[in-house]
Amino acid sequence: MKVNRCKLAILLASLMLVACGTKEKSVIGKGNGFSGEIKVNVVTKGDKIENLELVSDNETSHIISRTFPILKDRILKAQSPIVDSVSGATYTSLGVKRAVAAALKESGKDFGRITINTKGPEQPVAFLEPVKTDLVIVGGGPAGLAAAISAKEAGLKNIILIEKLDILSGNGKYDMNFYDLINSEAQKNAGVEDSVEKLIADNSNWMDTPERTRVQAEGAYKLDTWLRSMGIKLEHYYGKRGHMAKSNAYAGEEVQDGMEATAKKLGIDIRTGTKGTDLIIENGEVKGIKVQNGNNFYDINAKAVVMATGGFSANKELLAKYSPGTEKLQTSNQLGATGDFIPVFEENDIALANLEELNLFPFIVRTTRDLTGGSDGFMLVNSNGERFLNENISKDARFEAAQTILAQPGGKAFYIYDQTLFDGSYRLQKHTAKGYHVKADTLEELAGKLGIPADKLVETRDRFNSAIRGEQEDQFRAKPFKREFRVEGPFYGVQVESAVHMTRGGVVANEKTEVLNTKGDIVPGLFAAGEVTNSSAAYSAAVIFGRIAGENAVKFINK
Repeated sequence: MKVNRCKLAILLASLMLVACGTKEKSVIGKGNGFSGEIKVNVVTKGDKIENLELVSDNETSHIISRTFPILKDRILKAQSPIVDSVSGATYTSLGVKRAVAAALKESGKDFGRITINTKGPEQPVAFLEPVKTDLVIVGGGPAGLAAAISAKEAGLKNIILIEKLDILSGNGKYDMNFYDLINSEAQKNAGVEDSVEKLIADNSNWMDTPERTRVQAEGAYKLDTWLRSMGIKLEHYYGKRGHMAKSNAYAGEEVQDGMEATAKKLGIDIRTGTKGTDLIIENGEVKGIKVQNGNNFYDINAKAVVMATGGFSANKELLAKYSPGTEKLQTSNQLGATGDFIPVFEENDIALANLEELNLFPFIVRTTRDLTGGSDGFMLVNSNGERFLNENISKDARFEAAQTILAQPGGKAFYIYDQTLFDGSYRLQKHTAKGYHVKADTLEELAGKLGIPADKLVETRDRFNSAIRGEQEDQFRAKPFKREFRVEGPFYGVQVESAVHMTRGGVVANEKTEVLNTKGDIVPGLFAAGEVTNSSAAYSAAVIFGRIAGENAVKFINK
């Protein structure tokens, strides 16, 4: 066969010209995430997506920083925005995927409308070979990460940590405060002398046993030093043993970013998107965990298991069962807190206690579920501009207050405050800056923006101040607020409601974090820490008991 060399040369030259003419193209696409517009720069070369760059967003920093790298990897591998969302960040994922799709459409490739239900291709079901390790930790929140780091520091080499969501750090990454930390550098710099005995005395109402209470207090005394060894610095102390990273920086981001970085640096095998489904129990001893990753199912055989799966604030069925009425409320907790192992514990005669005990938070932003509010100096009004309850909501009155808020016209309640309260609360400042709260120069203007009758709101403010001056009784409070609501602006407001912040009941563990069965005996090989346990304590306790769980699991393995 003869080849026309002239035609072949022309063809090769044309191909080279096309290749040389294929240049990178950058297009910025826009999509709406959880908190507003997300812009993504999509770099293409021909039909190939070369790179994605996050240009701007208004998302929560600790969510977008974890979500975007995962989505970027998925989209580049699939060469399509039609991929699974990052679990634990559904709406942020939707915004990123829509931004990418918009940019690609402008470049000439239309993937259609991306919705919240848009997923990647379905994967076939597979049952994989078992995996063997020394310790498996179920849950990648504060307790789980602390347990993994602690176990590694104790010399254990083979550790697997599984997390059912695609991102780590549970509810801890949202926390503004880190309470019940003593002997900290921030405390010392503030001239505060504290001790284990003082912490125990001040928290006699904790649900924990005296032994667990003492162990927690002793752990709190050493915790700041341990955190600082990982580069985690809580420099702002503001009384009642509260700590933040700085006066304008949340503690949760600092603590969780630091622990995640440390766990990865230590080489811990972290498997996100991997859900524990059941315990492996042989002759009464826990020997591992059954897991699911997408449609892949396999066993992780281990010498010990640490449960750190959190509570069940996001499981309405369990809330209705154990605390009827609370299932009507939203939760401020992360949406992975669904109590998946409560049925497993029950089936295996593992002790559970105080499942009816919850911590309700008085006010969250209705649309974003962020904890909000400051101290005294605000009015809570309904859509008619009228106050309807005592704003100083005690812990014992939170359930009743939550139901009262839901019973208002349209289920609406508004947190109204002035510049004085704004100036004294970083949380309010942050939420206003992010657009969660409305700002106005006058109370009448604020009423208009919130859809409240202006004359009624002004009248309510005047009666509120009159009671503070002692000119009349406050119709809802035996003791009025001490400070009058300002007459001059600016003013601020946001629609709020109460929420289930955390559950306090769960699996029963002793001071060594060893789990007990219904007879009160230790379940060999099973440890638990954090909100999954029967405990009244919260964030700092999760880290403390997580650390203890890691240490004692290693002792059990090495005995």
